[in-house]
Amino acid sequence: MRIACFQGPEKADTPQGNLGRLAHAADEARRRGADLMAAPEMFLTGYALGAEHVRRLAEPVDGPSIGAARQIARGAGIALVFGFPEQDGEAVYNSAIAIGADGAILATYRKTHLFGAVDRAQFSPGQAAPEIFEIGGFRLGLLICYDVEFPENARRLALDGADLMVVPTALMRPFDIVARAVVPVRAFENQVFVAYANRCGAEADFDYCGLSCVIGPDGTDIARAGRGEELIVADLDKAALLGSRQLNPYLTDRRPELYGAVAATMESRT
Repeated sequence: MRIACFQGPEKADTPQGNLGRLAHAADEARRRGADLMAAPEMFLTGYALGAEHVRRLAEPVDGPSIGAARQIARGAGIALVFGFPEQDGEAVYNSAIAIGADGAILATYRKTHLFGAVDRAQFSPGQAAPEIFEIGGFRLGLLICYDVEFPENARRLALDGADLMVVPTALMRPFDIVARAVVPVRAFENQVFVAYANRCGAEADFDYCGLSCVIGPDGTDIARAGRGEELIVADLDKAALLGSRQLNPYLTDRRPELYGAVAATMESRT
């Protein structure tokens, strides 16, 4: 499978403007042979908007923006993953959606680990683990930004059978270490591919650091972006994945009977 990550946009735009960028990037990714393109966290609207603005722009999964994105996927013939503010009743979630090349919704996921005051002011935390879905013979799962920094999230997806974790993100300076070190470690310790699609440019008080990447199960870069707006493309080899898992059998060599305390709360351990 060939995957693309769109790093951008460099400047905030309206949902209509960002859908136009999504369509352009999807056409380019498909021209370059990609089966799937991932775009960043809160791609449709921008991330650091303030709670009132986010609530005004939030839409349900069956809203017009997702409908337009489904048409983009169908028209370009490429699967899409991107972030958006999801409205469900009175709650607003920081969500990601996977859309198939036929325009069908394959999965949605609500960010479970909210980062800092901006995230917590704008969103309710998701309460469900990500689903596994399939594209091109690969089993995929979604996480969003801060979620991947918790090893338990990635390990759960690996144990559920994921081959590829797709992570829309809005990583800002000074946290380059996440893109440079944490994400490759998540791929290696779980023996999966990871596609990490970041924002770039500046928004409100945030300076997004770019460095989007596709990482192999050996923890090395298959593709890596710089700091600006960019489309990167990488080939994922199923045979290489299986070979890496034989060489590094972390999932089969686990001893879960020893790890019960990992899930304990801080209070229960003191």
